[in-house]
Amino acid sequence: MQAVEVGRGLDALFKPRSIAIFGASDDVSKIGGRPLQFLQKYGYAGCIYPINRKAGRVQSLTAYANLADLPEAPELAVVAVPPAGVLEAVQACAQRGVKAVVILSAGFSEMGEEGSRLQMQIGDVARATGMRIVGPNCLGAVGVPDRSIATFSVALEGAFPDTGTVGIVSQSGNLGSFTLRLAGERGLGISRMLTTGNECDVDIADAVASLAVDPGTSVILCCMETCRDGAKLRQAMALAREAGKPLVVLKVGVSEAGSEAAASHTGALACSDAVFDAVLREGGAVRVPSIEQLLEVGHALSVVGPARLPTGHRVAVLTASGGFGVLLADAASAQGLALPKLRAETQQRILSIVPFAAPSNPVDMTAQVSSRPEVLAQVLDAVARDDSCDALILQSASAFHVPRLRDVYLGALAQVRKDHPSRLIVLCARAPQDVRVQLTAMGFPVVEGIDAACATLSALMRHGAGRAIGASSPTAAAIECAPLAPEAFTTEASAKGVLAEAGLPVPLEVIVGSRDEALAAGRRLSFPLVLKIVSPDIPHKTEVGGVFVGVRSEAQLAEEYDSLLARVAQNAPQARITGVLVAQMVQGGVELILGTTKDPVFGPMVMVGLGGIFAEILKDVALQPAPVDEAQATAMLRSLKAFPLLDGARGRPKADLQAAAQAIVALSRFAVRHAQSVAEIDINPLVVLDQGRGAYALDALLVPAPPAEKAKP
Repeated sequence: MQAVEVGRGLDALFKPRSIAIFGASDDVSKIGGRPLQFLQKYGYAGCIYPINRKAGRVQSLTAYANLADLPEAPELAVVAVPPAGVLEAVQACAQRGVKAVVILSAGFSEMGEEGSRLQMQIGDVARATGMRIVGPNCLGAVGVPDRSIATFSVALEGAFPDTGTVGIVSQSGNLGSFTLRLAGERGLGISRMLTTGNECDVDIADAVASLAVDPGTSVILCCMETCRDGAKLRQAMALAREAGKPLVVLKVGVSEAGSEAAASHTGALACSDAVFDAVLREGGAVRVPSIEQLLEVGHALSVVGPARLPTGHRVAVLTASGGFGVLLADAASAQGLALPKLRAETQQRILSIVPFAAPSNPVDMTAQVSSRPEVLAQVLDAVARDDSCDALILQSASAFHVPRLRDVYLGALAQVRKDHPSRLIVLCARAPQDVRVQLTAMGFPVVEGIDAACATLSALMRHGAGRAIGASSPTAAAIECAPLAPEAFTTEASAKGVLAEAGLPVPLEVIVGSRDEALAAGRRLSFPLVLKIVSPDIPHKTEVGGVFVGVRSEAQLAEEYDSLLARVAQNAPQARITGVLVAQMVQGGVELILGTTKDPVFGPMVMVGLGGIFAEILKDVALQPAPVDEAQATAMLRSLKAFPLLDGARGRPKADLQAAAQAIVALSRFAVRHAQSVAEIDINPLVVLDQGRGAYALDALLVPAPPAEKAKP
């Protein structure tokens, strides 16, 4: 069995010196005919070996009856034969020393159990030999600079893509092919395109990683349905991030219906969309909601480059129309962008240029810009010099289609680029293709729609902020420990016991078995106190009257101890009672909910949100792959809409943010260390006291991991 590093061994897909095509056909409408046609039509320079049982000639080339008859071992093989013949072809490739195979044939895991078995056998060949296999049931790959074509995509029937630095990867063949065609229409030059299909060997993580290490690729566009190996995907994203290559991801299957469809289509388990969102964010990927934004954001990133990406989210809007300014302001705000007022000196300078302008933000230059062309350059320069904004949007409805104004705009933009080379300026405009080329060459993304322009700028700013934060690698916490004892999962007290050993702060408390023991505990702990029933059969203690808060004297303690036992006996007569928990009462503070869950693909995830019922009602939670460090935990807290409650809103005292962050860190490390035995952890509430007074887990629940299922074929 050969271990293959993520993304490695795929150069044979994109720049092979020779290609064999199993099932090569004279009929260019067939899957086996089109790759051969494309290779010849677009001038592939390597050797092409059609393989057809009849031998003879296929599309004017000498054909061979089988792989063994070829004069050399091809570096790449394309398989387009019925499913029953695919395994034989793959085995022949492995024996001959072929480096990579693309299986275009369908009829495997998407067709049921028999197809799944055959697909697994094909994957076994890859794992045993190290030969990389793409597919089956895929649309293949294209290496644009080398005109290496291993696809039957109709996107190539009209024209071949221009060579560029944008790479495309997709699990869905049609999505990848459609993206390739739209990219050409958008003026994007392509480096490589790879669709992974059923992923018996090469998966979406391999595809991303291969582009991350490709010197000819600067931006990666990814259409993703699901993920089979979370660790590999995170490693691939880390490679892209380390290489400084933006990864733009369209993750389909967001809705419940969409997730079910994705699972049915790919034969893989669907993951929670919130988990995907957290993993992509952690990996520095830019997530977009549509294929249109995938292209717009990818194009903008390829034009702007990393040096112009701001870390803030403040934008200045310039337009020649007050109405357009309002539309842009609304769209920008909807994308989470801020429109600060420009500095007083900037506004004064704008008014000195155009006395009738609205100089605050949005900046309305008025129609003067069409009668006094010098206005544009001067106002642009004034706003570009203002450090109260991180980026600019310049809107123009039709100037680039009017020759007189087009030259004015081009001249003004050329000057502002010269004077402010690091400024990010997005153009919200319609323009002829030749003008678009000039503008993008100067480093200005051109986006037609108002909503699209603001969404594109927001994505650029998110990516810039993510690059500035960098990636944390708290790997020291990822060492797994021995499984927890079964007793740890039985009660709140046992759960808090093991969590306290892991560094989670809990109040002083003791389990007692009698009224006298309770009174003795009360004297040691000091009042006020909390009483809780301890039972492995009562997960929700309040529902059976098993909790009393605010015991303030020994007399009350004795009375409430007896009352609590009586209530529980009446409401849960079958429950086993192992004692009563007497705990110090924690007063005041902000209640958070803190917990972990074990995602089937990405493993332990840590979550924090506003505690009590508010977490479910408001859905104000932050999610992050575990483990996290203190900086990441603090960022999670700051991302909550409820963060002002922790930060002293409306005269409240500031909460102990550091203690809360340290609790998140400790829990995340515990979850990773015990990933094999713990499925979920619930701490509700975690009370965060005033600054310097700490945080305490008042209740906790550990859910054991289910017994491991047998591997399915």
